[in-house]
Amino acid sequence: MKQNFTVRQGALDGVEVFLRVAQHRSFRKAAAELGVTPSAISQTVRVLEARIGAALFIRNSRSVGFR
Repeated sequence: MKQNFTVRQGALDGVEVFLRVAQHRSFRKAAAELGVTPSAISQTVRVLEARIGAALFIRNSRSVGFR
């Protein structure tokens, strides 16, 4: 049987944003790098967290940490 090696549309939505936030430990720096607003970054991560059912970051007003 032939295996399907394609990723379904939407399966990786938000993953690039997650990786940028993790790399920079900053929503603001990730937003600047991706050319979007910090709010857009926050919303994207929130949707990804809802989709997988787990919080990915510990957030406060000054920094981003990992769970």
